[in-house]
Amino acid sequence: MRRKLAAGNWKMNGLGSSLAELETLSKAENTRQTDILICPPATLLSRAAAMSADSQVMVGGQDCHAAITGAHTGDISAEMLRDAGAEMIILGHSERRADHNEFDEHIRAKARAVFETGLTAVICMGESLAEREADNTLDIIGGQLAGSIPDNATGENLVVAYEPIWAIGTGKVPTLAQIGEVHDFIRARLERRFGAGVGRSVRLLYGGSVKPDNAADIFSVSNVDGALVGGASLKAADFQVIIDALDAT
Repeated sequence: MRRKLAAGNWKMNGLGSSLAELETLSKAENTRQTDILICPPATLLSRAAAMSADSQVMVGGQDCHAAITGAHTGDISAEMLRDAGAEMIILGHSERRADHNEFDEHIRAKARAVFETGLTAVICMGESLAEREADNTLDIIGGQLAGSIPDNATGENLVVAYEPIWAIGTGKVPTLAQIGEVHDFIRARLERRFGAGVGRSVRLLYGGSVKPDNAADIFSVSNVDGALVGGASLKAADFQVIIDALDAT
């Protein structure tokens, strides 16, 4: 039985005062079967981990370097993030792929480092609007699955997040049928590559303009085990509604 996961990606948002939102979320009575993850900027990670230590909220990183240590000024390793309190690390977000020219092979190398460190990689993938309109979505997702995920993936060290690029922060959301088609495709590809046991144990998240008013519908779709949420995770009240919707499915 796959546990549900509500993951919040704060991106490049948040100062020390923002931890008040995490404190509110950490104090909520979340006696449920849903895992909760907040990925703040690296500057807040250790404080966020300390604040949520006795709660059901996990914290994670937003990226890492493929090396564990070395002469990489300004970079942060998976081991450093674990030391700061991270349990999961987001990799391959479309903003990283676009802004930093990250390709599947880079993400795969980073995922190996995350696995070696004993953490869980949340690997993102998704198509552009042009690719969607050209009916190339499944080809793009299939290539990203093959290229970004290491061969030693398991249900414990891997989460896959489908985030259509054209839906991130735009307010546009794919139809439920479109979300279901991609999630069913990802599940089938994982089962074919890793076997039914592992393939069925990996959690699949949807991300892209997930909000309190559409979360319940998205969570009703086949093979959607949770969400990777951007802006709506910055406010505890909004994110709590999404958590509650996931827990109710």
